[in-house]
Amino acid sequence: MRAYLAHVELPNPILAAAGCAGTGRELSAFADVTRFGALTTRSITMAPRAGRPTPRMAETPSGMLNAVGLQGPGVEAFLARELPWLAERGARTVVSIGGGSVAEYTALARRLADAPGVTAVEINLSCPNVEDRGRVFARDGGAAAEVVASVRAAMRYDVPVVAKLAPDVADVVAIARACVDGGADALALINTPIGMSIDVDTMRPALAAGTGGLSGPAIRPLAVRCVWQVHAALPGVPLIGMGGVTSGRDALELVLAGACAVAVGTILFHDPYACPRILRELEELLHERGFDRLADAVGLAHRPAHRNDLEESPL
Repeated sequence: MRAYLAHVELPNPILAAAGCAGTGRELSAFADVTRFGALTTRSITMAPRAGRPTPRMAETPSGMLNAVGLQGPGVEAFLARELPWLAERGARTVVSIGGGSVAEYTALARRLADAPGVTAVEINLSCPNVEDRGRVFARDGGAAAEVVASVRAAMRYDVPVVAKLAPDVADVVAIARACVDGGADALALINTPIGMSIDVDTMRPALAAGTGGLSGPAIRPLAVRCVWQVHAALPGVPLIGMGGVTSGRDALELVLAGACAVAVGTILFHDPYACPRILRELEELLHERGFDRLADAVGLAHRPAHRNDLEESPL
């Protein structure tokens, strides 16, 4: 069940997704965070942020909308309190970072470069670029590549840099290729697409911000499609698949599409035991299908069907 992010070995492929596991303390009452493949932090910013006005979360059919706005205490408080707590317990920590400019991402990477306990850095590219009329970095290959290159140059060589991509773009493969060319060691697919819900009783948007990121089972087919397309185009690049994973079957679907690791997010809000359960289910499914190693299943759905399989098919 070992997985690899570039040269970094993880004991298993199940990660907690950014923004869904808090600082790890919240989940530690239900599951041993050191048994996760890794725990991804909420997106850290340079300065403290209060986030967006409430309401900023709303349920939808098979999903959830959120417009939290990267609420957090800022990088200095993270380095002083949150990262040491995770490091003391031996958790593998992927630090998600978010910024409004290339300079802000670079500054964050420099603050993290020598911090003990950082397993990898995940670049949240779904942030508005204040220097380009608020255009989201993830929707512009050139801007995304510039951020990735700046973070890669600022980080230690032994800390993988992961670019997290959005699905609501014209060509996710082009953005993925630009990020890899910029120096990304791995890619995370997918971040939340933008959605909206209106409360028909109040006749107002369900979120104070109007729109928000859609997560949960409703987006899993989008995630599978993006992972499939990027793995087909860039088969040598490690991919973290995420989006609506609630079971080992969901995780296996992303693995077969090309993901070498799978992040679990929204379900943690109502099932904090989900990560160890999904890992157990995934391992059982692999065993039932005759796999000795997780790596043997990665991208298997891309391979041509065996001739005997075709002959035995009822179709």
